Amino acid sequence: MTSLQDARNEYLKVIRKEFFAFRNGIIANKLRDAGDPHAIIMGCLLVDIVGITSRARERIGNEIDLATVAQEMWNDTNSRECRLAAPMLFPPGLMSGQLALTWCQDIETTEIADNLCHKLLRHIADSQEVMSQLITQENTMAKYTGYRLMLNLILLGKLESTPTFRAIVEREAAVKNPALTLLLHDIDEAFEEAL
Repeated sequence: MTSLQDARNEYLKVIRKEFFAFRNGIIANKLRDAGDPHAIIMGCLLVDIVGITSRARERIGNEIDLATVAQEMWNDTNSRECRLAAPMLFPPGLMSGQLALTWCQDIETTEIADNLCHKLLRHIADSQEVMSQLITQENTMAKYTGYRLMLNLILLGKLESTPTFRAIVEREAAVKNPALTLLLHDIDEAFEEAL
């Protein structure tokens, strides 16, 4: 094992120790009771994960190492906290549209999707292309992620209300998918406010 790999493993170890230090059993139990599918749930608050990843960014510094550590964390589908931290660590300038689509294929909860869009996807160069591809997916969570990204882009002023986008949202709303109903309503309101 190289010293570079050792350093990356050490970064991961420190981050995981911080998750443990900020664990909250009450929240973890509530998430489990609500059906969170992760085997490892520390119950860390998002604000704590933001702090942990901010400290990790300072320690790691190098964008390539940040991307590598973030990818390893994203690959840990058993850990809620790793899945939430990965988008906070990954440098947006290094996230390609293809990698973003790959990440979106195995999202397990709306919490993970919302965080991924807010902390990373809305900041990448290919965000509109990623959104356009995701909203056509059959996979409900991938589709949800696409529409969540759409809402983020509208709120940032990166996506305008066009007849095409409005028609897409209206068609999707007519399907009455319970997983998307509230989100599509929020998108419709955001379009109205943007006019």
